[in-house]
Amino acid sequence: MRIAGVDEAGRGPALGPMVIACVVVREEKLKALEKAGVRDSKILTGRRRRHLAEVIARTAEEVVFRIVSPEEIDKAVEGVTYRNLNYLEAGLSAQLIDNFKTPVDLVYIDSPDPKPERYALLIQNMLKKRKVKIIAENDADKKYTVVAAASIIAKVKRDSLIEEIAREYGDIGSGYPGDWRTVKFLEDWIREKGEPPPFARKSWKTVKKIVEKYRSRRII
Repeated sequence: MRIAGVDEAGRGPALGPMVIACVVVREEKLKALEKAGVRDSKILTGRRRRHLAEVIARTAEEVVFRIVSPEEIDKAVEGVTYRNLNYLEAGLSAQLIDNFKTPVDLVYIDSPDPKPERYALLIQNMLKKRKVKIIAENDADKKYTVVAAASIIAKVKRDSLIEEIAREYGDIGSGYPGDWRTVKFLEDWIREKGEPPPFARKSWKTVKKIVEKYRSRRII
């Protein structure tokens, strides 16, 4: 039996992309991943996540991910391409599941919707190429090893993308609105350039407030 796990990294930041990852594993190999230390990515160090990402790549039948740009996220939040961000995440998750090269019997998904059954049904309805049983749960990355594996893959990829941005533009922090380094970067950039950086989510309240702050001061 082949089981898949789906999770994302970077849903909440004001800067940088989101990454959605899917991992397909034979059921009998789940214990090996658990023994190796595969856990929810948020409780692991960066070094440990990178090591486990290599273990997962060697153990899994298939590992795929989708980078979701800030522009795609903005269009979904504004209702241009999808009804909202949950619909965007569900639609892209469905695309990844549809395009598995490996046959899959069951998919576990970390649900951003407080009503997981509704989210599972949404993805089911978005599938075009295959029908597969989907179980969506809140905090699934804490409950299922295969979802934790997907969370690690997504987080490692997202971190590498943030590092690339930082190498080009300077210290942007983690990208999250609660990170003072991220807020300072946005303040400095918008004050000087008159608009958010190209990798910012312009629909985010943090970004909008800073833009409005300098607009009201007639700086931009």
